[in-house]
Amino acid sequence: MSIRFDDRVAIVTGAGGGLGRAHALELAARGAKVVVNDLGGSVDGSGGSSEAAEKVVAEIKGAGGEAFANGSSVTDDAGVANLVKQTMDAYGRIDIIINNAGILRDKSFAKVEIADFEIVLDVHLMGSVKVTKAAWAIMKEQQYGRVVMTTSSSGLYGNFGQTNYGAAKLGLVGLMNTLKIEGQKDNIHVNSLAPVAATRMTENLMPPEALDLLKPEYVTPGVMCLCTEDAPTGMVLCAGAGVFAAARIEESEGVYVGREDLTAEMVKEKWDVINDFSNAKPFFQGSEQTGKVFEKATGK
Repeated sequence: MSIRFDDRVAIVTGAGGGLGRAHALELAARGAKVVVNDLGGSVDGSGGSSEAAEKVVAEIKGAGGEAFANGSSVTDDAGVANLVKQTMDAYGRIDIIINNAGILRDKSFAKVEIADFEIVLDVHLMGSVKVTKAAWAIMKEQQYGRVVMTTSSSGLYGNFGQTNYGAAKLGLVGLMNTLKIEGQKDNIHVNSLAPVAATRMTENLMPPEALDLLKPEYVTPGVMCLCTEDAPTGMVLCAGAGVFAAARIEESEGVYVGREDLTAEMVKEKWDVINDFSNAKPFFQGSEQTGKVFEKATGK
């Protein structure tokens, strides 16, 4: 069964190169009208040029697809509003958003400046918030939407020198986890991608043979599955080099220690049980954790 996006309209941020470009080209090849958004700045977020986005649009049009470029920064409220307005003026709807724009300001926590923290959070986390928020009412009204956040193993598991990046990337999973609940009744599905790919942001960190193995094109097919009508919601898809896996947050079964004369020592005695994940399970929403606590605490 072939995956098609005919009559669908997609916005891909940071689509001037790397993963975003691969996503935009594949969506267009499968029939979507694509808005190629890219500020055109350097890896650290400085500067800006529309040249990269225009090249991707030219590629799409050369292959018979439909697209236009937008150079707004995802951190700029007026720019994001213009991105959505241009899309609606051109195509009349917004079906798919892939929040891919990002920058790096890698430094150890001892050396990172607060300004480096703020700008990375602003682009990755708040940029995704702003673009998704600007289109949310449109998706609710049309009763359809597919949103993909771009998280990272640095957020899920940590990586030296990336406290700012990791915090932003795990923040996107938190954003997804609530949007998946709020979007349910309006057929808006929200998922996250944790990619391993060779892009401008990683080209200086890996040897050539690894870069060849980690082409963005080996990630994008999984992203297409997150944009379909039957896409899941609330999933973290890990992808790289043609390998695909799912990541999730889960909670151990835990143990009721007691409330009367409860001490830290009593909790410490049960530490092995608390850390036993043999019967662990994920929750879809926070109230399920609350329910489990009440059940264990009351025996009901």
